[in-house]
Amino acid sequence: MQLTTLLWQSVRAGTIASVAIVPLAPLLKAAGLRIGHYGPKFAGLYLDEPQPWQLFVQHLVIGWLSALPLLVVLAMSTPLGCWPVRVGAVYGALYYVAVNSLALPLYFGDALPRQLGAATVLPSLVGHVVFGAVVGWVARSTAARKKNQSLRA
Repeated sequence: MQLTTLLWQSVRAGTIASVAIVPLAPLLKAAGLRIGHYGPKFAGLYLDEPQPWQLFVQHLVIGWLSALPLLVVLAMSTPLGCWPVRVGAVYGALYYVAVNSLALPLYFGDALPRQLGAATVLPSLVGHVVFGAVVGWVARSTAARKKNQSLRA
């Protein structure tokens, strides 16, 4: 896969997946669960008072960057590429563990989510799994569309 194609797919899949998980936040917050804790904290590193639109743009850019490694794995690995949605879901879970449950809490000096309980772990874990699964689904649908186009030509 060419670099420009990979970057375009990252923007496309990352945007779709990022938008797909947005409705989870109000639902989970209404249930009294913690979600979106690190978005404002991260934005606070470079903005004094992040506005909602700025947080959304940050959310999209992080989605683009987060989709990129998964798309590389799917493009390079034929056996894993057979199950892109499942691989994406696993990627989302691993991403949550590495980034949101370890790296960000350690960086910001917060308690680890597992120390805070299921009401902190589950919402973010679910969001990350859905994000990864959607990226895998977009990658699969893009590959299928390209295959159909090449068969028609």
